[in-house]
Amino acid sequence: MALFSQFIPTPEPIKNKSRVDSLKKRLDWGEPALTIIDVRPRTLFDSTHIVGSIPMPMDEPADLTLSSLELNRDIYVYAETDQQTAVAANKLRQVGYQNVSELIGGLTAWKKAKYPIEG
Repeated sequence: MALFSQFIPTPEPIKNKSRVDSLKKRLDWGEPALTIIDVRPRTLFDSTHIVGSIPMPMDEPADLTLSSLELNRDIYVYAETDQQTAVAANKLRQVGYQNVSELIGGLTAWKKAKYPIEG
């Protein structure tokens, strides 16, 4: 069995900060077992966002969204700026989420890499 597992590609473990190409590789892996959270204002999310991301604006209560996520779920979070992303990620960590990664450059970096967006 161990020999067989050497040939099955698995994603890298989640890090505190991730580049967009790392997230894209994870999504392309096929069974990503992750959640992408967009903490920008809802109007910006409605305009455009990373495919598969869910809205959780920092200026709105997040109880419903958070209650559906397991504390050990891999979560990638992005905002308008890396500083806002760090604030949101730290809030998630403070309430017990163990695998939170700040998406460096957020939607801007994602678009620059020509990765899929919605909206």
